[in-house]
Amino acid sequence: MERVPVETRILKSNDDYAQANRRLFRQRGITAINFMSAPGAGKTSVLEQTLRQLDGAFHPAVIEGDLYTTLDADRIQAIGVPAYQITTGTCCHLDARMISRAICEFPLHGIDTLCIENVGNLVCPAEFDLGEDLRVMVYSVVEGAEKPRKYPLMFHQSHAVLLNKVDLVPYAGVSIQELEDNVLAVNPNAAIFPVSCRTGQGLSNWIDWLTRSLDLLRAPAVASGCV
Repeated sequence: MERVPVETRILKSNDDYAQANRRLFRQRGITAINFMSAPGAGKTSVLEQTLRQLDGAFHPAVIEGDLYTTLDADRIQAIGVPAYQITTGTCCHLDARMISRAICEFPLHGIDTLCIENVGNLVCPAEFDLGEDLRVMVYSVVEGAEKPRKYPLMFHQSHAVLLNKVDLVPYAGVSIQELEDNVLAVNPNAAIFPVSCRTGQGLSNWIDWLTRSLDLLRAPAVASGCV
């Protein structure tokens, strides 16, 4: 008896939507950034500070992901940036289909930078391609120095890792050097930025890196005539 394989990758449907999202972003000249973290690491605070410091240089919008409420979208809109809230109910991550639906309802005319704040979860969001160009992880240093080795996937897949709340290091007893070493052990290519949204420490280095990265990502689109 001949066996006929009927296997289909579990994430194939998501990947198809992600590719469609990516094509749409490129057609519209939009660079998409997926911000990921565990709950309470400070993604929204990082976004607020980042958007304020990019003011005038880019034309951003934000898609927010949370299980319930519009609290984070409300915060982003309060600083004058368009925001769209996705509430997932019991789903612990955003997927590409959710983003596809959102961009059908969310006007992106005149937008060149789309920030996607994923649902707070240290594991699941990293498994789903959304069609983004950059993946940025925000990690609260008070979570400990060992987490990159215990939960490596998100660290491994991120282009940049922001070690947030460094102003709390004296009270948390966490070694920043050990934490950075553990991040690099699972992702040698990660750009690491110790920052504090409360004091502003390290944010200029992060903004400089992000600005350069956005410019580099846009260069091929400009050269090819995509707008």
